Amino acid sequence: MASNNQDLPEATVQNVLEQDTLKWVFVGGKGGVGKTTCSSILGILLSQFRSSVLIISTDPAHNLSDAFQQRFTKSPTLVNGFSNLYAMEIDPTVEKEDSVSSDGMDDFLSDLTNAIPGIDEAMSFAEMLKLVQTMDYSVIVFDTAPTGHTLRLLQFPSTLEKGLAKVMSLKNRFGGMLSQMTRLLGVDEEFGEAAILGKLEGMKDIIEEVNRQFKDPDLTTFVCVCIPEFLSLYETERLVQELAKFEIDTHNIIINQVIFDEEVVESKLLKARMRMQQKYLDQFYMLYDDFNITKLPLLPQEVCGIEALKEFSYHFVTPYQPSLARGSVEELQNRVAALKEQLKDAEAELEKVQKGIQKI
Repeated sequence: MASNNQDLPEATVQNVLEQDTLKWVFVGGKGGVGKTTCSSILGILLSQFRSSVLIISTDPAHNLSDAFQQRFTKSPTLVNGFSNLYAMEIDPTVEKEDSVSSDGMDDFLSDLTNAIPGIDEAMSFAEMLKLVQTMDYSVIVFDTAPTGHTLRLLQFPSTLEKGLAKVMSLKNRFGGMLSQMTRLLGVDEEFGEAAILGKLEGMKDIIEEVNRQFKDPDLTTFVCVCIPEFLSLYETERLVQELAKFEIDTHNIIINQVIFDEEVVESKLLKARMRMQQKYLDQFYMLYDDFNITKLPLLPQEVCGIEALKEFSYHFVTPYQPSLARGSVEELQNRVAALKEQLKDAEAELEKVQKGIQKI
């Protein structure tokens, strides 16, 4: 059954931690596979190697605050108990609303963002990257939204370029009318068409620079998080192919919630689950034989709070080892003890039922 689990080559995220040129680390995958836990722990581990680390959540669900049990906002906040680990949560839609004020330029930009699908996210992301680039963080970890959103995020350079092309065509067609309207409405020249184009051009420069950095494997890597199930395998394959298309480096996969074959697994349901997981684990190793695959054990409780995150981080840098070898004297003794306990419980339950029948 899953005993051949132990024969599979084991890897860790040590390669990411030791790559000191990395500036951007994306963590992504299907919803509900543990991306936030993984990005939080990667941030904690990186803080041991780097002078300063920033974790940014771009997932509208924002589980970062839950993971650290600390409130984060759209400004970088020092994580409790650390001197060099910061976290922030950004929401593209809220960012856009916040940035729209009563002046003419922002009203025009607001209308423009509505006219071009996806440009609002691209622009807010560009603004956020502009902010991040002014801060001097050694490495930035992105806790991204589920796969579809992540891919949109990575498409933002081309989205913005399309948006700019549209603006330029509007300017060529309606340039005269635009400047007449701004004069008629008494709008200041600083909010006129030149200022709007200047703002967009400035963003384009940031986008091009960031795009160049994202495509540089020395500066950027993408860590795919998944679980050993069909949909997650399918989603990971889609993600890996899309990343290759965008020329973004990815060579680490974290497989979360693995049930290891050890000790007293007597439940038929668990055994069936382990067989199913093993089938998909084999496929992961076959498809991604040149990747660093890190397997994380399924825990009986959630990983919440700094202490729990630090404790679980051990599995990111040390391949999982069952505490007892299957078939060893100690493991068999444990199984016998567990079976005796189950028998005792069942006998007590039977006695209770029999007494109830006798009363009737």
